[in-house]
Amino acid sequence: MRSQTKDASVVRCPKCGRKNRLPSAAAGIPQCGYCHQPLPWVTEAGDGDFSEVVEAARIPVVVDFWAPWCGPCRMVSPALEQVAADLAGRLKLVKVNVDEAPRLSERFDVQAIPTLVVIQQGRVLSRRSGAAPAPALREWVDHALAV
Repeated sequence: MRSQTKDASVVRCPKCGRKNRLPSAAAGIPQCGYCHQPLPWVTEAGDGDFSEVVEAARIPVVVDFWAPWCGPCRMVSPALEQVAADLAGRLKLVKVNVDEAPRLSERFDVQAIPTLVVIQQGRVLSRRSGAAPAPALREWVDHALAV
């Protein structure tokens, strides 16, 4: 239920159903403007705004390096969005299209997609390649954040 714009997305609050506009980068943690519950934060980044969107985030970020032509990437996307919804207010999901962000692909040595990286305060905590179901991804994220 997200419609993407250049700098913000619209997210429906899972608690009350109201629509909220979320910026790609913000100083705090997104909350519903009506019921004040944490919102799942799913956005995109590229070579030009990665530092602002990911490295400056106050909460941990799962970066999904993907491509629209990649079948496993399309399969893992709903599972990642479920993890982001389950951890709303504690995790940000940022999707990076490798075809549009070659410098980031090189910087993070992306050899296969999907490649997932957990980053907190600009530091890589964990990474994995390949698709997995939501419970396995949730376990991986929980483990990465516990370290």
